[in-house]
Amino acid sequence: MIFGRRKSDDSFDAQRADMVEGQLRRHGIRSERVLDVMGRVPREAFVPDRHRAFAYADNALPVEHGQSISQPYMVALMTQALELEGPERVLEIGTGTGYQAAVLAALCAAVYSVERIPELAETARTRLADQGIANVTITVGDGTCGWPEHAPYDGIIVTAGAPKAPQPLLNQLAAGGRLVIPVGDRVSQMLKAFTKRADGIREQDLCACKFVPLLGAHGWSEREA
Repeated sequence: MIFGRRKSDDSFDAQRADMVEGQLRRHGIRSERVLDVMGRVPREAFVPDRHRAFAYADNALPVEHGQSISQPYMVALMTQALELEGPERVLEIGTGTGYQAAVLAALCAAVYSVERIPELAETARTRLADQGIANVTITVGDGTCGWPEHAPYDGIIVTAGAPKAPQPLLNQLAAGGRLVIPVGDRVSQMLKAFTKRADGIREQDLCACKFVPLLGAHGWSEREA
């Protein structure tokens, strides 16, 4: 996949390469497929204009409507944990700016993304279209309920912290599929990978993290958040 309809800024190209080597590979991202894609997706195209100069900083950035775009390392780690090989169908909960979806789109056959804030969903659609990405479908709704119409999914990725893994998402995993999600309280979480096996769900801790709360029927309520 070739990203972008316009020639990219050389300064961002250099920053992107530095991010891959200094932030990702250096800190344990081993998947060459993930590293390659992270080195090609123009993160600067998925952040608000006022933050473009910091697109490749080693931290999360604030975006519209009180949300955030995750630290590049966290995007790479969560993507790597899905263990994508190419033909998979992936569900993303929390479209945000569309950056995580763009990374996933280059690694699997189709991405279905649920965003609860309509304005974010529309902006993400525009950003993805500007990059020529056509295998991402976005809907507005309660992501904690998943998107049953397109289930089962080979991978599910949740970009917000939940009190526990929502049962509807576990139900929508295909056999052998993996759910990657931050689980914990509203202040801090543990990034976990849940794998659906014939004998049940296997749970694996990946790293400590901090995400915005996952709001919805099977997450935090607006009052609790």
